[in-house]
Amino acid sequence: MAALRDALDGLPDPVFADGLESGDAYLLVFDLPGATPETVDARVEGQRLRIEARRSKDLPMEFRYLREDRPLFLDVEIPLWAFRDVDPTGIEGTLDRGVLELRLPKRGEGGGTAVPITARERETPGGAASPAPNTDTGPGSDGPPESDGPSGSDPNAGA
Repeated sequence: MAALRDALDGLPDPVFADGLESGDAYLLVFDLPGATPETVDARVEGQRLRIEARRSKDLPMEFRYLREDRPLFLDVEIPLWAFRDVDPTGIEGTLDRGVLELRLPKRGEGGGTAVPITARERETPGGAASPAPNTDTGPGSDGPPESDGPSGSDPNAGA
């Protein structure tokens, strides 16, 4: 996926990452040496996946820096548009020995979020609302509603 490669190519130099894809998810793998679960914050902000990590450096007191290239803070943003079919509510992460793995599940076939459908109340001739008729014919039900006449007849016929 070109968009995934482009998103990972835009990471800062001190961040090493792999992007993998299966039939049902993407897997992003980041090297974050020195980071712990307590010092890593990964969150979805709008259309971006943001990862902030900090680490400490334990240096012997008798030494001083001649060169310092390992930053204490890492800040990464990945645009989620690179993953058009990701369900951002299902992202999970693990951190083991400085390797952060983020699993981004893909939406199921058809995508999107299920929309709940409820019965709408109907208005009766007197203006009062009444619930839609009971069409449940299962055990314990009162059965289907009684009809106003023989099937197929028009109750307003002859009026």
